[in-house]
Amino acid sequence: MTHDHDLVLRPTPAQTEAALNPPPGRNGGDLVVETLTGLGATTVFGLPGQHALGMFDALRRSDLRYVGLRVENNAGFAADAYGRVTGEAAPLLLSTGPGALTSLAALQEAAAASAPVLAISSQVPTAGLGGGRHGYLHELPDQAASFRGVVKSVHTVRTQSQIPSAIAAAWKSALSAPHGPVWVEIPQDVLLAGTSLPVVTAMDATPDELAPRPELTAVAAESLSRAERPAVIAGGGVVRADASGKLLALAERLNAPVVTTFGGKGAFPWEHPLSLQSWLEDRHTTDFLEDADVLLVVGSGLGELSSNYHTFKPRGRVIQIEADLGKLESNHPALGIHADARLALQALLETVEERTDAGAPDRVREVLRKVRERIAAQELTLEQDVLAAVRSALPADSPSFWDMTILAYWAWSAFDAQGPNTMHSAQGAGGLGYGFPAALGAAAADPTRPVLAVSGDGGALYSIAELATARQYDLNVTWLIVDDGGYGILREYMNDAFGQATATELTRPDYAALAESFGVPAVRTTPETLETDLAKALSAPGPSVVVLPAALRMFAPTHLGTD
Repeated sequence: MTHDHDLVLRPTPAQTEAALNPPPGRNGGDLVVETLTGLGATTVFGLPGQHALGMFDALRRSDLRYVGLRVENNAGFAADAYGRVTGEAAPLLLSTGPGALTSLAALQEAAAASAPVLAISSQVPTAGLGGGRHGYLHELPDQAASFRGVVKSVHTVRTQSQIPSAIAAAWKSALSAPHGPVWVEIPQDVLLAGTSLPVVTAMDATPDELAPRPELTAVAAESLSRAERPAVIAGGGVVRADASGKLLALAERLNAPVVTTFGGKGAFPWEHPLSLQSWLEDRHTTDFLEDADVLLVVGSGLGELSSNYHTFKPRGRVIQIEADLGKLESNHPALGIHADARLALQALLETVEERTDAGAPDRVREVLRKVRERIAAQELTLEQDVLAAVRSALPADSPSFWDMTILAYWAWSAFDAQGPNTMHSAQGAGGLGYGFPAALGAAAADPTRPVLAVSGDGGALYSIAELATARQYDLNVTWLIVDDGGYGILREYMNDAFGQATATELTRPDYAALAESFGVPAVRTTPETLETDLAKALSAPGPSVVVLPAALRMFAPTHLGTD
């Protein structure tokens, strides 16, 4: 009798010949790029360094496309975006020590946003592993320790024969729900040494499926079917799982209003009669969600930004579907279902009963009316007009990437993403400098449509070097820089809290002239001409910059007890 576990993949004659007679001149770096190719990678990001030269030399003997950025952190942001828009693990090639450590902030964002990034770093020679102080360039006592609290998994290679399996294990880890960044490190001497190992031809790293327990989905379906006032909070897990269609079907079957978190933008149609949109930083929305007798939370841990800064106190039963076990019931008691959002929503669709509720759209409209009236009372016409101009100029299917800046904070609540997986920001970890390099990664993934990046002048200074990258690879990204002369939101926070702002004002360059010095066309615009100028820039091939001098304000918060 033959059992499934007895079956093995037998090599083809061509594979056998290649294995017996590998081409000359290969090194450990070739094993890296061959493994990546065998796993299905087509594009890699990174920055070379002395210890990593074996990997980078091997790139020229491969079919992999290399996109080199100018700062490792920016290369990490580019890989993050590539992973988000494609759903594939994005390889990120880095060097030892300072190069590796410079990527940490980007990897933290990838971890918070569940973006699959496969970071592969060099290490000091094998003799230096384990904390011995040999005085190698870039030496750290334990480089991997710097990453263990950030990434999903860490894989240290010590011999060439370990390279394919270690990279395949990391690839599988990155793509198993919840997606996330992983770390592989390979010593310099292992990468540089010649190899007689066979060419890596195919790798199996199929991610594990995280299916829900059926007894839990049965209880959840019963509660939702019998609810009087059900509601749904849809988070980034819905987007990462490509489950927006299943969410829509379930919401319509239950007649349940849906609000999306900032990480879940586009998970539910903005203008749908059941759409509460994304106004989570609003007490009217918070009150509505608190009043739900059954609240379904899908793909969100209900963290600070998704809970109106932890002022949200649900009174009904909470059902939480979450792939990250650490987030399950971390903020609120719930019927916790540890599962991929797509599989769990499918299970609910198969078991819930259709629920009629003709009044649900009216209740949604009433909440949105109250939100509009609150914003209208604050004389924020400029901010709303600028955001509307961006939405009008940006093609519906074009992705946008937003830095931590006031216009992005408006967009979290008020911007219609017009589709799933099209609006991305750095709200996971909250670091500056994300927007432009991330947009470059998205443009590398899909050159057929323009990509928008949005930054403030403070965040833009983190990314200026990548104008050279945009020009070198002719990436189709338009960068909107809103220039208010400093760290605008921190200025606002400090003025409100202390009556005076400190360390928020910036001397900055002429961004338009600076972009043109890189060979990137640029234009200074006004709020009145923004829509026209931005649309023109987006329609032109290649990179471009649009600079908008404007001091924008945030709408008043509701989590502080004032309205």
